[in-house]
Amino acid sequence: MPQLPEDIIDRLNQMERRIKALSTAVNTRPAVNEFRPAPSGGVTITRPLFRIFDGYDHEIFADDILTGGLARPWLQLMPPLVSDPAKWPSTNSPTFVTIARCMNPIWQPKLRLSLATAASSGGTGQVRVLVDNVPFGPTVTAGTTYNNLGLLPGDMKTRFGQTMTIEIQAMASAGTVYAQPLLIHGAQT
Repeated sequence: MPQLPEDIIDRLNQMERRIKALSTAVNTRPAVNEFRPAPSGGVTITRPLFRIFDGYDHEIFADDILTGGLARPWLQLMPPLVSDPAKWPSTNSPTFVTIARCMNPIWQPKLRLSLATAASSGGTGQVRVLVDNVPFGPTVTAGTTYNNLGLLPGDMKTRFGQTMTIEIQAMASAGTVYAQPLLIHGAQT
């Protein structure tokens, strides 16, 4: 029996299946493994790496393949705090002065910050926060809680991964004014 030419529709369907299989093979990322000698003489294989990038090619999430957990983002943790307001950062200056400062990496476009404030007996004053020398949130009367969630100053696209400086400033109209950070973390828009 002579060989008949295949129907063009059959050939197109076959070509479509091959292109789909090739596309799947190209777009499927194989596991990234690392092979190295084990102390027992065998070979150890680490788990696959997991990384997520944003639209600007910033690494926003990565696992820690050596010990488990997260490699990135670095999640800030507050240290244990003194509960006695008399030992908190304080001032009796009649003008705003920095009484506490910290530096943190910029991972999210917003910042959540909460402070406890207090004044000495008969004292009055105010507390405010600056982020990179720009006022962040309201100025509060000493004795009230400062609680603000707001956008960080500057362009997030270019500042991602850089360091920001957070300053707590206070002034006392009378007596001494105290402030203590209670909560700080980044947040999404």
